[in-house]
Amino acid sequence: MRVYTLIENTEGTDLCRKEHGLSLYFETEHHKILMDTGASETFLGNARLLGVKLEEVDICVLSHGHYDHAGGLMGFVCVNPKVPIYMSHLAGKEYYHNSATEQRYIGIDKHILRLPQIHYLSEDEKIDEELSIFSNVTGRRLWPQGNKVLFEKKDEGFVQDEFLHEQYLVIKEQGKQVLVSGCAHNGVLNILDRYHEIYGNYPDIVISGFHMKKKTPYTDQEIQVIKETAEELKDLPTVFYTGHCTGEEPYAIMKEIMGDKIHYIHCGDILEL
Repeated sequence: MRVYTLIENTEGTDLCRKEHGLSLYFETEHHKILMDTGASETFLGNARLLGVKLEEVDICVLSHGHYDHAGGLMGFVCVNPKVPIYMSHLAGKEYYHNSATEQRYIGIDKHILRLPQIHYLSEDEKIDEELSIFSNVTGRRLWPQGNKVLFEKKDEGFVQDEFLHEQYLVIKEQGKQVLVSGCAHNGVLNILDRYHEIYGNYPDIVISGFHMKKKTPYTDQEIQVIKETAEELKDLPTVFYTGHCTGEEPYAIMKEIMGDKIHYIHCGDILEL
């Protein structure tokens, strides 16, 4: 399996442009998969530079309903107009970042909801023997603290986003299981608990942001959540590749605890799994 990081927040190669967003491309034995499309169409140019032919993608998955994962989707469908797109039936709701200093819409472009090739998922979906998608993560242990400023706008006003619109891709190939998440808003440990509930084991590899990045200094409680998360992950039979919303300081803390069990992916990186 080969994985291309088409967009991520940090520079990896001199060729690729970075942005706050995530887009991953997978080549497996039977599929060419696009997971998320970054915040803009920048990933399209990076794909060309990396030799990725997006017109050959046969399945697209949107991890959740935020602009920095769906911003390039309308540009992608111009390149590949018939590819099936799997997204949560809740991904098109009104999602906002509300803090003491700003309030801004962070949901997806509503034009996406009119695309005829979208498959709206409300429950777990087995696509074939290689691919499946699951959601319904309700656990809250060591929930990422950054979620506290993320809301859904409803008729009664703003309510805490519970991330029911977040979904996760599972790829099985040659005896290896890979779990892919965009931001792990629901908490990577809770996602892994749900994975174990469904599949009865743990994945060999996880590729995901951990939503620990923030602009203000970390509190003692936030650092403790990061450390406790890393301590639990290190004991699992899993290797983690992370980036995007994880943040450099949290990654450094986790790396010190997890060692070779965790790695950072940069824009333009190519993984051979």
